[in-house]
Amino acid sequence: MLSRIAKTPLVVPAGVEVTLNGSYVKVKGLLGELEFTFADGVAITKEDNNIVFATKEDTKFAKALSGTVKAIMNNMVIGVTKGFEKKLTILGVGYRAQAQGSDLNLTLGFSHPVVYKAPAGIKIETPSQTEILIKGIDKQMVGQVAADIRSYRPVEPYKGKGVRYADEVVILKETKKK
Repeated sequence: MLSRIAKTPLVVPAGVEVTLNGSYVKVKGLLGELEFTFADGVAITKEDNNIVFATKEDTKFAKALSGTVKAIMNNMVIGVTKGFEKKLTILGVGYRAQAQGSDLNLTLGFSHPVVYKAPAGIKIETPSQTEILIKGIDKQMVGQVAADIRSYRPVEPYKGKGVRYADEVVILKETKKK
């Protein structure tokens, strides 16, 4: 018994090498390699160019876990072939960002500049002073770095100033009237 997501096998594209060792998985591609150890409730097998998922016991948790394992494996395969990218924009007078190597210098209206050190495997670019591009092969890490940078100055609900995702919709509140 599997979740709907895990019922279909995961197709491994050409140029991607998947190594399975029990619950340990290693995916190697053009952009790099990722490894992950899953819980023991899911059995992962490789058949030709496909990876097939099965549950070891018939429980609700194992069924849900099988879908999660497939989704993570799919993200690993996409990450080593295409990579992931998040875009942040900065709104506010005097707010700006500048990438220097693996560091990101942010001027966000504080009395001091904020320096964010990017973790290994993450590349941060600033095409303009108000745009930040975060690139990497690990989807979870790219999203976490974007969330960390956004947390320095989240969007303020009255004027809309702060760091936001490029596709984020911010509904501004109306100011108090007399």
